[in-house]
Amino acid sequence: MSTLQIEFFHDVVCAWCFVLAPRLKQLQAEFELDIQHRSFILQSSREAMIQRFGSMPQAKETILDHWQACARAEDEKRINIPGMREQDFEYPNGLLAATACQAAHALAGNAGHELMFDRLQWAHLVKNRNIGDKATVLAIAAEAGFDPQAFAHSLQHDAPALLERDLRQGRELGLRSVPSLVIAERFRLSECLTLKQLRQVLSDIRDNLDKTEAILS
Repeated sequence: MSTLQIEFFHDVVCAWCFVLAPRLKQLQAEFELDIQHRSFILQSSREAMIQRFGSMPQAKETILDHWQACARAEDEKRINIPGMREQDFEYPNGLLAATACQAAHALAGNAGHELMFDRLQWAHLVKNRNIGDKATVLAIAAEAGFDPQAFAHSLQHDAPALLERDLRQGRELGLRSVPSLVIAERFRLSECLTLKQLRQVLSDIRDNLDKTEAILS
């Protein structure tokens, strides 16, 4: 069985990405998946959040309503909605966290990106830490084992260009939502499937990989 590449476009602040990520990992060995992590931010500034949701309080309220649907769909039931409601910081946009994932990528490749993405999502959705705060993000990086000085340097100097590369790739693919998967460079999936559904899709793609050139959307 040959390796099946998946480009996983995600936003750290996206709860649906949090739901999908462990399902991909659960199927990684079964399908010999090469999961490449890509950042794709839906809102990258406070101004963009206000434009999208009307105000920062409304942004938090609307997004936590989305969290409820994600919590119902999640296999492991980790999402902590009451904890986030108790926090007094504004709901963060995805820019800083995505940049941190790219800093980790610069230091430790795709495995570093995956590690930082997982740690930041856990901090955000389970522990309800403010991943829009630079000091918090640097602390999470240190907890994940990154050298603090090297990580801070990478965050400032290496990560922005890497992030722009991922964003440009997502735009060129026409992505409008996360999570989005690009499978074997030909098939695009932009929804959060159940484990059973995802297994079936991957099985169908592997069985028919040589028979089709269509892009699924």
